[in-house]
Amino acid sequence: MKIFAYGIRDDEKPSMEKWEKANPDVEVGYTDQLLTQETAKLADGANGVVTLQTTPYERGALEALKEQGIQSISIRNVGVDNFNFKDLNDLGFKLTNVPVYSPNAIAEHTILLMGRLLRRVPEVDTKFDNGDFTWAPTIGKEYREQTVGVIGTGHIGRVVIKILQGFGAKVIAYDVYHNPDIEKQGLYVDSLEDIYKQSDVITLHVPLFDSNKHMINEKAIEQMNDGVFIVNCARGELIDSEALIKGLDDKKIAGAGLDVLDNENRVFGKKWGSIDNLPSSDIKNLAERKNVIITPHNAFYTETAVHNMIKISFDSNKALIEGKTPDTLIDTNK
Repeated sequence: MKIFAYGIRDDEKPSMEKWEKANPDVEVGYTDQLLTQETAKLADGANGVVTLQTTPYERGALEALKEQGIQSISIRNVGVDNFNFKDLNDLGFKLTNVPVYSPNAIAEHTILLMGRLLRRVPEVDTKFDNGDFTWAPTIGKEYREQTVGVIGTGHIGRVVIKILQGFGAKVIAYDVYHNPDIEKQGLYVDSLEDIYKQSDVITLHVPLFDSNKHMINEKAIEQMNDGVFIVNCARGELIDSEALIKGLDDKKIAGAGLDVLDNENRVFGKKWGSIDNLPSSDIKNLAERKNVIITPHNAFYTETAVHNMIKISFDSNKALIEGKTPDTLIDTNK
């Protein structure tokens, strides 16, 4: 049996080598390149592939894999929105993901972004860089004085809620699917509008669907409290960048913490030398603001998470090849 992996980074290699040692019956090949129609040939002789990328999986790449007899794909992340399920079904592929690799990693990053916004850390850093060691006027806010609206109460959202409660914040939540524990605590509100109208801080923890793309748009922002903070460590396309910029300009939004961006592939994963060199006007606009904190989609990026992403994805791919049904299998008929 052979598994071929795409997009392997140096930090993933120790975990991948550890997995290979624990599974001597499996030969592992890999490349640092992404899966494309051209690189699909690198998997020749493999029974399945493991991959991770934020760019779309093109039909031509899947067709090339199928021509080589490969029909088992395991991704090392949660989101499957860059697959066309029709392509997968037409070509007979089975797909697995890593639904939970470390909720704490993303939840902790969310809380850190929130804290930096509340205590106006980027502004203080700028003052320090200019030799200004005074307090005023950069006065901060405390978690315990905030009502935080958590949109999405899956694995990550629930950890966020737990940490926020430890800080003493008042938490309200919204999710189409109610978690029994969160419901027992009485945290759910009836609608997104309730979240918008009651929250001082809003944090997003939902997957991306066609139905919720740009859910944070001009209309949603109009319903929010003046001076609201918005944090997004989920998917960039959940927020309409133009509406966000307008909200910041109007001071409706006091600040934003963004680990993900709309059309982030234009800039993330590359070295630009300076913000001035960014090709995207909206991302450049956001990056230049002292009340906006951007991190390059690295909320997940911890040693624990990377290890789990490798182990679970390779375990899943091996199971698919052996004709088993792992609990990570994606229903592509939805």
